Amino acid sequence: MTAGKCQTCAGGCASDGDADFHIGEKFERFSQKDDVFNRSFWDSAVRSDKSDAFYESYRKPLKEWRHVDGYDQKDFALRNAGWHVADFFAERLEDRDRREGFLDYLTAHRKGASEKRHVESPEEMAKEIKKVAKLFGAELVGITYFDERWVYTHNYSRRSEDEQEMDLPDGLTSAIVVCHEMDHDLLETVPSALSGTATGVGYSQDAVTLLALAQYIQNLGYKAVASMNDTALSIPLAIKAGLGEYGRHGLLITPEMGPRLRIGKVFTDLPLVHDSPVRFGVKEFCDICRKCSDACPPTAIPDGEPSEVTYNRSNIPGISKWTVDGEKCFDFWAKQVTDCSICLRVCPYSRDYPAPLNRFRIKLMGTFLRRFLLWLDNFCGGGDRKPPSWWWFDSYTK
Repeated sequence: MTAGKCQTCAGGCASDGDADFHIGEKFERFSQKDDVFNRSFWDSAVRSDKSDAFYESYRKPLKEWRHVDGYDQKDFALRNAGWHVADFFAERLEDRDRREGFLDYLTAHRKGASEKRHVESPEEMAKEIKKVAKLFGAELVGITYFDERWVYTHNYSRRSEDEQEMDLPDGLTSAIVVCHEMDHDLLETVPSALSGTATGVGYSQDAVTLLALAQYIQNLGYKAVASMNDTALSIPLAIKAGLGEYGRHGLLITPEMGPRLRIGKVFTDLPLVHDSPVRFGVKEFCDICRKCSDACPPTAIPDGEPSEVTYNRSNIPGISKWTVDGEKCFDFWAKQVTDCSICLRVCPYSRDYPAPLNRFRIKLMGTFLRRFLLWLDNFCGGGDRKPPSWWWFDSYTK
C-alpha cells in the first residue's frame, strides 16, 4: 500500500494532507505490546502494586476505596456495571488466550451467507451501512479505506506476555468507524469512580453495535471484523473517515460531541464509498487553548506546539502531533483506581448546550472569534468539577 493512499478506488480517498497528518521518514508501525496498558502487565517501568489494584477494582467489588465523595461502594458498583457487557466479551475466551475488544477483535458471530449480495453502487451501500449502524446504536458513522499503517504489527498475549501474529483476514478494503457518546453529567464529576461509568457504558454500547453491524455484513456474504480497542489505532481511522479532528489532549474531537466519545470500527471487504476528512478549526483553537494541559495533574499533556517528540515506547515515532506521555497518564489512573478524563471534562468542545446553540458555538470556535469563545467558556465556569453526590441527587430529581 502506498503511504496514505487507498489502492481500492479511483483516487477519491483522502490523503494524509487532507487529514492534516504529518508523517515523517522515522514513522514506524506500532506493536500492541507497547500500549501503556499492556506494558502495565510486563514492564516494570509501568507495573506496580497500584496498577494491580487498579485492575482488581474492576473485578472485585469494593466497599470503599477513599473516604471522599465519588469513591463509595455504589460508585464502584455503578462503574463496574457499566463495564459489564464489554468485560463479558473480553473475558469469555480468556482460556484461549483471547481478550476480545481490547487485545483481539470480537468473534461472537453466527456463520454468514455463503454467497455475496451484489452491490451495484458503493455510494448507496455506504448510505445503507450508516443507516444500519445508527439503528444498532451508533451516534456517528464514517467510512475510510483500510490503511495498514494503523494496524498493530502484532497482537499482545496476556498469557505469554509477548507478541503474537496479527490474525486479520486478507482482502479487507474499508474501515467503518462508529462513535458512542459518553455521558456529559457523569464526566462533570471527573475524577471519581462514578465518572468511570461513562467510559464503561461507552465500550459496552460499542460491543453491541459492532457485533450487530459485523453480523449484518457477514449475512450479506462479505468479510467483517468487529474491533473495539484492539487490532488497530482508532483515532487516525476516525479522522480519515471524516468524524473529527485531532486535539491537544490526543483525542478525537467531533463537531457533535467534542471528545466525549468511544470509538469502534468494523473492517470489511464490502464495496463502500469512503468519506473525506473534515476541518472545523480544532487545530487553531487548540493552538491558543491550554485548558487540558493546564488541568492535567501529572502534566502528561503537552503545552507547546505539535512535534515528533516521543516520551517512551508507548508513543509512535515519526509523526508530528501533540503527543501525550502515557506513562504519566496511566500512573495517575492507577493512583486514582479509576480512569481520569479530566482533559475531557475541561475541554471547551465537551459542553452540552442545546444542539443548535452548540453547533453555532463550535462553528464560531473555528473563526477569528475563538479567543472570545475561550474567554467566555472560562467566564461561565466551563469544565468546573461537580461533586459526585450532585449526580446522584440530580438523577433522583429528574
